[in-house]
Amino acid sequence: MHTPALDLIAAVVDPGSWRCWDEPLALTEDDPGYRADLLAARRRTGLDESVVTGEGLLHGRRVAVVACEFRFLAGSIGVAAGERLVRAVERATAERLPLLAAPASGGTRMQEGTIAFLQMVKVAAAITEHKAAGLPYLVHLRHPTTGGVLASWGSLGHLTSAEPGALIGFLGPRVHQALYGEEFPAGVQVAENLLANGLVDAVLPAARLGGVAARALSVLCDSGAEGSPLPDAGEPLAGEPPSTAESIRRSRRPERPGVREFLAAAAADVTLLSGTGAGERDPGLLLALARVGGAACVVLGHDRGSRATPAAGVPEHGQALGPAGLRAARRGMRIAAELGLPLLTVVDTAGAALSREAEEGGLAGEIARCLADMVTLDAPTVCLLLGQGAGGAALALLPADRVIAARHAWLSPLPPEGAAAILHRTTERAFEVADRQGVRSADLLGRGIVDRIVEEGDGFLPRLGWVAGAELSAVRALAPEERRVERRARYRRL
Repeated sequence: MHTPALDLIAAVVDPGSWRCWDEPLALTEDDPGYRADLLAARRRTGLDESVVTGEGLLHGRRVAVVACEFRFLAGSIGVAAGERLVRAVERATAERLPLLAAPASGGTRMQEGTIAFLQMVKVAAAITEHKAAGLPYLVHLRHPTTGGVLASWGSLGHLTSAEPGALIGFLGPRVHQALYGEEFPAGVQVAENLLANGLVDAVLPAARLGGVAARALSVLCDSGAEGSPLPDAGEPLAGEPPSTAESIRRSRRPERPGVREFLAAAAADVTLLSGTGAGERDPGLLLALARVGGAACVVLGHDRGSRATPAAGVPEHGQALGPAGLRAARRGMRIAAELGLPLLTVVDTAGAALSREAEEGGLAGEIARCLADMVTLDAPTVCLLLGQGAGGAALALLPADRVIAARHAWLSPLPPEGAAAILHRTTERAFEVADRQGVRSADLLGRGIVDRIVEEGDGFLPRLGWVAGAELSAVRALAPEERRVERRARYRRL
């Protein structure tokens, strides 16, 4: 499974486009045993160190690449390898190139001791500066990636993929057995398990890596120079607004399209991400890169999924959203802010998770942090109120520069049945209470909470995507400070 670094690079970049950046390294090691190991590694691999750096074209786009050669002393990172990595990252930053990293390493080179250990600090610092410059950093974890490499530049990607079946973990199995006298539990440090737990975004063979990376970079590197024309804000709506009860009933129909159907009908270049990137994944939150109505953006939204079990007698359709989902949402917000991309949030939730796990996981605090992030985010923001908008889980994704609502979408402090239970000690008056609260899209428009309503019916999802894309382009064209001031004032006026 140890794919040579140059073979991986050849599989990813366009044929004939690879150009190596590496300067030859002299062999200066005095220790005879270590010197012999280095010489043997050089003969075996044809390389002078455990890392290869350079640039190539990825579907015609210039990109920088850094990759480990595992056959060279297990891809370990010593002083020379660390310095080569840092120089490559700094060059990519200076030349404003997206960076693709493909580690495969046992970690720090033990023969060089503590000074080799410290290389991880300067590599992580260089990558952080690269990301701070608004440049994409993609990581493809290869078999195996462990130790300090995983705990530094292997875990800092905006997007992270892994080889099928790859061993990926902080503590290598051999070290664990030596220290604790037992084998590490099987199946934990495997790429597919990391995907299931929100630590990587995809499991990909080398043959697919180039295409997936190119699609993601087509969104991540979009300058936003061209935008769609903004539709007429005064476009007529069909007939009288529906009743509150009708909209709520329609929003709860199992066949009603959700965020996945919206992306399928109205988006291109979609790249799904998985979870927080830090070990949590919530099926109630979808995170993706996409081009919606022609506008490149980060998309995060409530995923209706399959019918959930009703809680406390409240009829629900969709996944409840827990704290891990909100942390995944904040990951999407960070990506948008770091890369200067517009953020599209999609609200369609029957409510937040009501459980011991949600309380102990800090649900209320995560809602608060989402609100704070949304209001102060540097990125342009548009919210699409697609269906149900119940409670704090809905509010957490709402505060945007512009808010679009589907005709039958609604927003309320609680599911209407919960509000009725508080006010009247019965759920039977739910629609009456919702009507008094003014939860319909027409009511929200009248109060300035929503900026425009999109009628439903034939061609609804493509039309919604076109409107969303135009709004994304419009808010992206505003000066960042003007955008932040107006967003703050918008919610101050309510």
